[in-house]
Amino acid sequence: MKMTKLLLSILTLVFTFNALSAQNNSDEELTIRVMTFNILHGATTNGDFDLDKIAAVIHETNPDLVALQEVDFKTNRARNYDLATELGWRTKMAPLFGIAMPFDGGGYGEGILTKMPILSSRNVALPHSPNNEPRAALQVLVQLESGDTISFIGTHLEHQESSPDRIDQVNTINQTFASCQYPAILAGDLNATPNSEPITILKKYWTASDENETLTFPSDDPEIKIDYIFFRPAEKWQVIETKVICDEIASDHCALLSVLRLVK
Repeated sequence: MKMTKLLLSILTLVFTFNALSAQNNSDEELTIRVMTFNILHGATTNGDFDLDKIAAVIHETNPDLVALQEVDFKTNRARNYDLATELGWRTKMAPLFGIAMPFDGGGYGEGILTKMPILSSRNVALPHSPNNEPRAALQVLVQLESGDTISFIGTHLEHQESSPDRIDQVNTINQTFASCQYPAILAGDLNATPNSEPITILKKYWTASDENETLTFPSDDPEIKIDYIFFRPAEKWQVIETKVICDEIASDHCALLSVLRLVK
């Protein structure tokens, strides 16, 4: 009888350990580290060109998905580098570039880096006034380790405060991406403060990963928040952590990192 009880106790411990291990593995497979980072077209605030400095900020934070803004593609000012590919190589992540406009012998727009397989992608032009910079929203569908598919969108909105373009751009983002059948994350430099009209419009469909208004600009002494990570639907995501990474040399923006868990 004592031997039987001992065996039962051992089996119970084994089953409990296996169940906890399976739960931990499942949590890891559903947890992703998301970053947004305006990279100042490959320059640094010292005025030089140092992709290793930018890559170090990304690599040391170990994100799974990165939305990059101010990304040059083979422009003269970026020494004919394809910045997304160069940063992907340096961080061991898969790169994707989405053009917003031709510029300086090449292109200028959005970039995405991912550790996850890309299932599909599209680059959506956003509305802009004739004399303002064209803008874009770059979307990828990626597959998590769990096998789940999510949508990840990176964007960079109009910077001129007097322009109505940001309103048109966020409305287009909502119309284009808010009906996606997959859980979605939207990240980027939105050039708008938390209580502004563009952010209020976005919040009709999206939830911010940080409600404490973490400051992101300028990187040497942040005074305002203009960089964001949003997700939807709200009930499908749990925020584990959000933090700002400020390197005053790598860029004039701080990077923003959120650790999110997909809720099954």
